[in-house]
Amino acid sequence: QVQLVDSGGGLVQPGGSLRLSCAASGSIFSINDMGWYRQAPGKQRELVAVMSAGGGITAAGPVKGRFTISRDNAMNTVYLQMNSLKPEDTGVYYCNAEVRTSGTSYYTVYWGRGTQVTVSS
Repeated sequence: QVQLVDSGGGLVQPGGSLRLSCAASGSIFSINDMGWYRQAPGKQRELVAVMSAGGGITAAGPVKGRFTISRDNAMNTVYLQMNSLKPEDTGVYYCNAEVRTSGTSYYTVYWGRGTQVTVSS
């Protein structure tokens, strides 16, 4: 079994910063893509940024230049540094990882429980 624990959300004023963290634990053999999605009230969940095991990054247009994803493969952890936050960044941020568990030959997608980010004055 694999668990993703995401944290670091909170209430911040426009222009402020937050850093999200997500740690994966359990019977992990390897992790492929690992990253973040978000869901605003009344909207569908959307990609924020994902990093491959090799360091390749896919990020949504609205966050480019403001958000930075990084990863510690040895610790099975991914981070999201969010700067210049805007009210439209408000939502629940979910960690996501494609995990190959020990004793298997395939990857399964896992999700964290989510952490609330609220940008408001």
